[in-house]
Amino acid sequence: MNDSTLTQTDLIKRPIQGFTTQEMALLQDLLDREKYDYTADESFLAPKAEKLIFDPAKDLPEIDASWYRPLLDSLTSHAREEHTGKHLVLTAAQEQVIFLRFNYCRFRVAELLGTLGRRRPTPAKARKILDWHNRAMQLRHQIAEVNVALVMAMAKRTRAEDMEFADMLGEGNMALLRAVDKFDVSRGFKFSTYACRAILKAFGRQGMKQTKYRQNNPVHFDPEMERVNPNDIRDQTERSDGSAEVRTIMVQNLARLSPLE
Repeated sequence: MNDSTLTQTDLIKRPIQGFTTQEMALLQDLLDREKYDYTADESFLAPKAEKLIFDPAKDLPEIDASWYRPLLDSLTSHAREEHTGKHLVLTAAQEQVIFLRFNYCRFRVAELLGTLGRRRPTPAKARKILDWHNRAMQLRHQIAEVNVALVMAMAKRTRAEDMEFADMLGEGNMALLRAVDKFDVSRGFKFSTYACRAILKAFGRQGMKQTKYRQNNPVHFDPEMERVNPNDIRDQTERSDGSAEVRTIMVQNLARLSPLE
């Protein structure tokens, strides 16, 4: 069978020369998808679209969201309130640029995948697919980093009793990424407006799940359990088990000791 007629599922068994195992796994995942989503824009079909959309003059300033990452580890009220990291807020024009670039990269991936059918990609086409997908994911990450403060703001505003703050941040971050994937910048709205609604809806859904779970699995508070130290329980169990084992060895003389011993 010719390489060009191999199905996509053969990629892992017969990798393309020059590609790493990780790249082949990613390529396999992309080829197995029924659809590669993107938000269309008429500018994608214009002559020299890539050159216009990726004009260096329109590049965004460097984004710094380093202040947010330590909060995911500590999550103390002190850390939440006293961060000093600078946060970049995009203008409407800057949002237009970055979302057009993000969706143009996804458009190129979808276009390349559409030309394959169920055929095995050539090394050149496989490299193009991976390159455009990686560029799309970098832009997706960049958009999320710019707007990650929205998750913090919505979590502090909501503070649902049935959800831990860390769980809210995790759920909010996932909602933020889904919002990035679905946002249509051509409608003229700011991304923050769309994302905040998506994040609050995610909090609401998660809160309902938590409430339903607790209703189905009630746990009553026991003051005695509150004062129990798990380490003490473990040590006591180990001592008890050890004493029982020594007693068995002595009574049954499993160690074959002499009367004097």
